[in-house]
Amino acid sequence: MPPATDETLARLEGLGHRATGSRRAVLDAISLKHAPFTVEDICEAAPGVGRATVFRTMKLLQDLELVCRLPLGDGGVRYEVSRSEHHHHLICSRCGAVTEFSDPELDALIVTNARREAFRLDSHSLELYGLCAACSAAPNALRNP
Repeated sequence: MPPATDETLARLEGLGHRATGSRRAVLDAISLKHAPFTVEDICEAAPGVGRATVFRTMKLLQDLELVCRLPLGDGGVRYEVSRSEHHHHLICSRCGAVTEFSDPELDALIVTNARREAFRLDSHSLELYGLCAACSAAPNALRNP
């Protein structure tokens, strides 16, 4: 997981969070994931860690922007390791592929709209759903996923 698990643990400790054995186990499990994953995936990969601890650790990692929470069109949730600064997601409705993209102009427009409404923006996320290039090219791409 970028940054490496040891670096992530050092960052946690630097921010006043303990590097417990359970957190290390969760980070180790995440480091093995190369595609979006669920909390259940992490629970299976770290069987000695309680489900509530996995959820709390995922929330902490999300708050630190080390992982991203991906709400899916079907109501499910997946997570992925953050590979860049603030970004958004393109999510394939058929195969589940996730692609990150950044657009400073889009982010500025979001801030402008919030200010226009006197809305104090704390954060934002944007997920776009559709078909990736591979699924679009598939013979049955015209059918609903």
